[in-house]
Amino acid sequence: MKQKKYLTALLGLCMAGTAGAQTLTQAKNLFEQGEFEKAKPVFERLVKQSPSNASYNFWYGACCYETGESEKAYTYLSKSAKRRYIDAYLYMGKWCYDAYRFDEAEENLNEYIDLRSRKKGNTEDGERMLDKVRRGQRMIRGVEKVAVIDSFVVDKQDFLKAYKLSADAGDIQITENGVQFTNEMGDKQLQSVRNAEGQASLYSSMKLINQWSKPEAVTSINELGNADYPFVAGDGITMYYASDNEESMGGYDIFVTRYDSDDNSYLRPDNLGMPFNSPANDYMYVIDDLNNLGWFVSDRRQPEGKVCVYVFVPNASKEVYDYENGDPEQIAALARLDRISDTCTDEEKVRTARQQLSALIYSKEENTRKADFTFIVDDSATYHSLNDFRSAEARQQFQLLQQKEKDLESLTGQLDQKREAYAQAAESSRANMAPGILDMEKRVEQLRQDVEELTNKVRNTEISQLRR
Repeated sequence: MKQKKYLTALLGLCMAGTAGAQTLTQAKNLFEQGEFEKAKPVFERLVKQSPSNASYNFWYGACCYETGESEKAYTYLSKSAKRRYIDAYLYMGKWCYDAYRFDEAEENLNEYIDLRSRKKGNTEDGERMLDKVRRGQRMIRGVEKVAVIDSFVVDKQDFLKAYKLSADAGDIQITENGVQFTNEMGDKQLQSVRNAEGQASLYSSMKLINQWSKPEAVTSINELGNADYPFVAGDGITMYYASDNEESMGGYDIFVTRYDSDDNSYLRPDNLGMPFNSPANDYMYVIDDLNNLGWFVSDRRQPEGKVCVYVFVPNASKEVYDYENGDPEQIAALARLDRISDTCTDEEKVRTARQQLSALIYSKEENTRKADFTFIVDDSATYHSLNDFRSAEARQQFQLLQQKEKDLESLTGQLDQKREAYAQAAESSRANMAPGILDMEKRVEQLRQDVEELTNKVRNTEISQLRR
């Protein structure tokens, strides 16, 4: 009897062991397929059962890293690395890179590459990561001193609603093709367009009289990687855009380039550096010269579907923190924008900028509340109040247009009533009613022509003012 119980227990242990092995195998397959959230519970249970197992610590730590549990990831990855589990060094390099601890990241990645080389393994992923780390090491020594005066967390698809820009900054729209920027004059556009494979490229168009030219690819930019979120500064030469090219920290970075009229192309772009760029996605850099405010978007430290819009004060000339003689941890915090208040050291500059931002926000809200009409001037300008008109003459013409539209609406209503009365009248009465209806139809048709002609006249007058 005892022997039978022993055999039953032994069989149960074997079955449990087999089930455990299958679960581990499945979890490893999920890990290899990038299904980290699904694999994580299995590795969590295993690491609790065997806290010193280097493999379990690595798999669980890597899953935590990939699912955004950064602090927990470090605990398990570092434990695995201490036991010299090779892949743990790669993830430790990534973790340190994200934390702007670039020297530690370099040490871990060098260890990873060395150990993999000894086993004649592939080191390409480690070498690519090491290139990013060395780029980060250079950037951290040139973090720009910039006062970030405010930030707004918004839905990713609605980020442009947080931008409060003057008309002088141009017009930015999200179209079905991508982001479209139109300059202040309304005669030049840059648009990002995605192809069937999802690759984003920039195209430019010029307005000739009342038609846009055929979009042309922006040479020397699109070949480097995805190119998106364009903006051209007030000088008409400097362009900012976002790209994930080989000089990016990770995801999209903001780049700056300048137009070379001699070659009809843009110069090789430069990475804008920190704090504007990070290992996350950073884009839609805009400078509003009229209000001396700058804007950009980042999804650093944001949950899925959310982004942070930062508002800053542009510098007349670039000034950087003294990394060699400063506190590296403090400079890293400034580069990450851990607390934007730490960047606001010039009280007068910040006070003025915040007043300007408040005025812009209030003005936009007022315009929204007081919007009493919609008048399309051209592809890049739509007006909602009389204050939007730059031309006094166009404003007066538009007021006359409004009156004619009211007259047309009233007369059309009267005509409809007369037609209805005519349809219901006796045959003997219709002969007397017909001349009045015909006369009113002529007046309505004339008013419609007047409205159409005056609409075009208002547009042309306003566009002439905008182009001066």
